[in-house]
Amino acid sequence: MLRWGLRLFAAVALVALLTLGAGQAGLLQGSAPATLGVQGGRLAPPSESPNSVSSQAGLWPGHPQAAAAQIAPLPARGDAATTMARLRDAVAALPGAEIVEARADYVYARFTTRWLRFVDDAEFWFDPAAGVVQLRSASRVGRSDLGVNRARIEALRAAWAAAG
Repeated sequence: MLRWGLRLFAAVALVALLTLGAGQAGLLQGSAPATLGVQGGRLAPPSESPNSVSSQAGLWPGHPQAAAAQIAPLPARGDAATTMARLRDAVAALPGAEIVEARADYVYARFTTRWLRFVDDAEFWFDPAAGVVQLRSASRVGRSDLGVNRARIEALRAAWAAAG
């Protein structure tokens, strides 16, 4: 019985080390989706699996994750350029953030987790018609993100509100 337990422990430890090694080598990053950006006043739809959030999820009727991915947009803080400059700074302050693109009406950031180096893509677009910042954040790989994208956006929302 003790031998079986030691073998099981060794196997689990080996899998954990191999997974960590794969992550550190960048093998779990995936690639950026081709659908990034704003097309016709819309960000891309939520992911097909439960690993994304989108303030525009309702614009995709019949999408399997429309309800689960729905999240409120961020309030504007002035005009588009002012809002997005402030948002860029707030996003850049989050753990694992890298600003990839920043324009007067759009910010694209990539978030990388520390140990396994998973990558999430986050987009923020100043919607002039609604006067809010529409957003989408999605994991590149995996089926579930264990709520990481939603938690990150809610942390950003709290920081955004505190900054007033």
